[in-house]
Amino acid sequence: MEKKYTIMVTVAAGLESVVGQELKNMGYDVRVDNYRVFFEGTQADILRANLWLRTADRVKIVIGSFEAKTFEELFQGIKALPVEDYLNYDSEFPVAGRSQKSVLHSVPDVQSITKKAIVEKLQEAYHVRTRLPENGFFAQLEVMVAKDQVMLVLDTTGPSLFKRGYRVEKGAAPLKENFAAALILLTNWKKDLPFVDPTCGSGTLAIEAALIGRNLAPGLTRTFDIEKMDWFDQELSDTIRDEAEDKADYESELDIHGYDIDPRMVAIAKENAKHAGLSQDITFETMDLADWRPESESGVLVANPPYGERLGELEEAEKLYKVMGELYRPLTHWSKYILTSDLSFEKVYGQKATKKRKLYNGQLRVDYFQYWAKPLAKK
Repeated sequence: MEKKYTIMVTVAAGLESVVGQELKNMGYDVRVDNYRVFFEGTQADILRANLWLRTADRVKIVIGSFEAKTFEELFQGIKALPVEDYLNYDSEFPVAGRSQKSVLHSVPDVQSITKKAIVEKLQEAYHVRTRLPENGFFAQLEVMVAKDQVMLVLDTTGPSLFKRGYRVEKGAAPLKENFAAALILLTNWKKDLPFVDPTCGSGTLAIEAALIGRNLAPGLTRTFDIEKMDWFDQELSDTIRDEAEDKADYESELDIHGYDIDPRMVAIAKENAKHAGLSQDITFETMDLADWRPESESGVLVANPPYGERLGELEEAEKLYKVMGELYRPLTHWSKYILTSDLSFEKVYGQKATKKRKLYNGQLRVDYFQYWAKPLAKK
């Protein structure tokens, strides 16, 4: 019987249901919590999640959990967990920590006691009396204490999943790749519809749309920490990656456009698309937002215009929102999705959104204003 793990996927605030839906679409039963989604799976499932999740941050294994209100309970609880299933006697294992609403509120103490308990457990398990060398494979652990419940987790990802590897350069306020993917998955865009980003910056939204349209696994060009751990079945790497390659759709025609007023940003966007292997699928052009006219009757437009966070910039941003309203309101068969931190956006744009969704772009609270298209009359 193949070993099953409790897997915890960490998520930015507001995107839990999006990640949950991604995992459901992959065939998993999920439990959605704040900032994280849980499911049960094998080593193959852990690698699949790392390869395919477009909107998550990291994939972690829950080694175990228990209650602790004293440092002795913490020490014994950690020591009772099967850490030797995940760590060699020589593994390098830093321990990160966090504590919320718990008796054990000192994070440095929680971390050092956890580390000490693991060292003792590994010394006993591997019959080592000397100090552990920590020169073997890397394994990032995290001990989380919330309302006196302790959870020890192992990161299987490494650098966050938003680091796809295609971004060679970025602009002043780039969207993270996983956040851009979430914005697209929250739309009604399908690969047979035109996709337009009128303020494309370094091209992230258009590139993520092309990855979705081609059904390309976003993690295909990078490796993950779990693949370097010696208890992981290395043959799975080739199998799961080949399986992902087979699912790619190179046949469909995509109609994806990105525009920006700054020719330097357009050059960066083209370079990033080239690194993603998607140059043929996206047309980037230098264009003022006010000059764009749709080439088709219907489509989906996703925009992340400048927010005007600083004094003076808000006026500029609001001028842009007004132009957007005048240009986009008549396009009733186009769905428009606009991200901004300006809560008066609808007033300036001149139309109430069909729906708006509260999200966080990093630490910044933003709203995603959604204007849904009227369906085209059937011919």
